[in-house]
Amino acid sequence: MSSSQPSRKAALSFIFITVLIDFIGFGIIIPVLPGLIAQLIHGSLSQAARYGGWMLFSYAAMQFVFSPVIGGLSDRYGRRPVLLFSLFGFGIDYLFLAFAPTIGWLFVGRLIAGITGASFTTASAYIADISAPEKRAQNFGMLGAAFGLGFIIGPALGGQLGIIGPRVPFIAASALTLLNWLYGFFILPESLSKENRRAFDWKRANPVGSLAHLKKYPAVSGLVLSLVFIYIAVHAVQSTWTYYNMEKFHWDLRWVGYSLAFVGIMITVVQAGLIRLIIPRLGQSKSLYTGLFLYSLGMLLFGLATQGWMMFAFTVIYCLGGIAGPALQGIISSQVPPNEQGELQGALTSLMSVTSIIGPLLMTNLFAYFTSTAAPFQLPGAPFLAGSLLILVSAILAFRSIKKSEKLTNTQGSLR
Repeated sequence: MSSSQPSRKAALSFIFITVLIDFIGFGIIIPVLPGLIAQLIHGSLSQAARYGGWMLFSYAAMQFVFSPVIGGLSDRYGRRPVLLFSLFGFGIDYLFLAFAPTIGWLFVGRLIAGITGASFTTASAYIADISAPEKRAQNFGMLGAAFGLGFIIGPALGGQLGIIGPRVPFIAASALTLLNWLYGFFILPESLSKENRRAFDWKRANPVGSLAHLKKYPAVSGLVLSLVFIYIAVHAVQSTWTYYNMEKFHWDLRWVGYSLAFVGIMITVVQAGLIRLIIPRLGQSKSLYTGLFLYSLGMLLFGLATQGWMMFAFTVIYCLGGIAGPALQGIISSQVPPNEQGELQGALTSLMSVTSIIGPLLMTNLFAYFTSTAAPFQLPGAPFLAGSLLILVSAILAFRSIKKSEKLTNTQGSLR
């Protein structure tokens, strides 16, 4: 950022508030979406879970195609216009969801959101632009803190608004997101200086080329398979939390909202506070391993819980695993020059989108099958158990990849 622009601290505050409001809007709709799907299809929660999985599939497919384009455009024209475009698209999406007369219209809204859904990608590039290399992991934690705080406010508010009507939270989400767009339009500064911009290239802005771009950097290439397992595994929580707790513990909208708000509190504590203490002390690699272990343990305990209160207790363990994400982002972004951060984040979002095509379908269908009459035994926690195993595999792969990279670096250093 140039000297005429606000300080880095002020810019971080701007992006934090922008992402926070975005996540509040996203969190508001979570408690009521399963019920709305069930209402539109005139079916059960088990059946609604399958539709929910396909809805996430539609969103992810659009993100896979358009994320590298959005990332490339942000490298060419700057982060600010791309972020504003994304936020406006989300606002329109929530209106589609609010007034959808059929299940088909819900899918239309998700397609729109998938095309414009680059807010987190561009925000990540924004953070990379204004952060010194040694501060990137901690500053990436601010995005996690915004996510957590948004989940404190959003789901709790959504649970209360859902009592008024299942579509009211969607209207509120649209209003918040469009207000966020106005806020960004007048307040948010540009983070990418003109000398660090690059020409837009369609060959690099296609999803296949974007994923191939990851091979340019040893640390990124080595961790790709580990990322695949992580991204698939987390859908055990992201895709089935509401369905699982409503089915197994008979939670109503209020308790779903309370539980997600508690998740938000824990994420905020970890991302805004503990990361700044833990990562500098443990280092990025050890923080990654520790976080993945806690993620895996937390999912295992979720799947084995026998009473509703246990989900709150085990959330503490699961959310402590949140130190893994910023550590991993710090490792990856340190391998990429400033004028390619947007392309990198677009490629990582494309990778996430590929796994988001697989993850929701896998986890929601596991839940639907093991809660149906066709299952040999009832096991609503099957997605969490599968996620726990995938995270352990990811930790092993990450360990091998980082060790290989460190060995290569040491060998090159000795040759010099």
